[in-house]
Amino acid sequence: MIGVGSSGLHSNGFSLVRKVFFHQMGLSPDDHIEGLPHSLADELLIPTKIYAKTVHNLLRDLPIQGIVNITGGGLIDNIPRVLPSRTKVRIFNGSWDVPPIFDLLEKHGEIPKQEMYRTFNCGIGMVLICPQSEADNVPDPPFGAQ
Repeated sequence: MIGVGSSGLHSNGFSLVRKVFFHQMGLSPDDHIEGLPHSLADELLIPTKIYAKTVHNLLRDLPIQGIVNITGGGLIDNIPRVLPSRTKVRIFNGSWDVPPIFDLLEKHGEIPKQEMYRTFNCGIGMVLICPQSEADNVPDPPFGAQ
C-alpha cells in the first residue's frame, strides 16, 4: 500500500471535531492551540489536496491495482472496498507522519485509535495498492505536497 499524505482533516468527522474543540474544550475558531501552526479556524479550513498529479505519476510508473480515497469511513472502512474477498491488509502505526490536528483530537476527545482510523484520514488522503514486488520502486517520500 502506498499512502499519499493528506492536507488535513478534509471534510470528514466534523461533527466530532466540533464536539471536541468547541464543546468539550470550549475553544473558539480564532483560538490558537499549542502544536498547530494556524488558528483553529484556519486549520479546520485547509483545502482538501487534489491528488491527480500524484496518482497520474504513480499510474505511469507502477502497476497500480487499486486506488482508495480515504473519506468517510477512514482507513478501516475504505481500504477493504477495493480488496478481493478474504484479503486483508496490515497498517503499521508510526509508518507515516500524522499531522498534529489528529493527535490533538485523539488526546482531548479521548478517542480510541480504532475510532480515529474509522472517522478520520489520520494524515493519509489516498491509498494506492501495488504488488509487494514493486515496493522498492515506490518513491520515498512518495509525494510531498503535489
